Amino acid sequence: MDYCLNHDLDDSMKTMIDERYKYSELTSRIIGCAMEVHRILGNGFQEVIYQRALAIEMAYQGLSFSREHEIDIFYKGEKIGNRRVDFFVEDKVMVEIKAIIQLEDVHLAQAINYLEAYQLEVGLLINFGSTSLQFKRVMKPNKSEP
Repeated sequence: MDYCLNHDLDDSMKTMIDERYKYSELTSRIIGCAMEVHRILGNGFQEVIYQRALAIEMAYQGLSFSREHEIDIFYKGEKIGNRRVDFFVEDKVMVEIKAIIQLEDVHLAQAINYLEAYQLEVGLLINFGSTSLQFKRVMKPNKSEP
């Protein structure tokens, strides 16, 4: 179902859609929202500023989402803490945002861990802190059973 309100995907968004990836059209729309936020604000703000602006842009684009979902983290059945993810979009895609100079492997590992903790298949890791917007589509890894 398309929740876009009189806004069609422009040609640059269509080139980001890759049907090999689950929810590719949806992730492309989210990335488009992030690009618009980065185009207007640029880099240099704190993460919370980008989070608020992205919420406004996704609402404007007709995407349904919720912010800052908290989940308990367990180790061998014992609660050891909790974590919070920035956005869930359309109840399908987790979005974790950063405002740092460069994404590193540890940020990708964090996003993958969030997918596993929330039992989701697809996520986006978006960095507003660089001079150009950085994003990575994140998929839950297939773990083979022993």
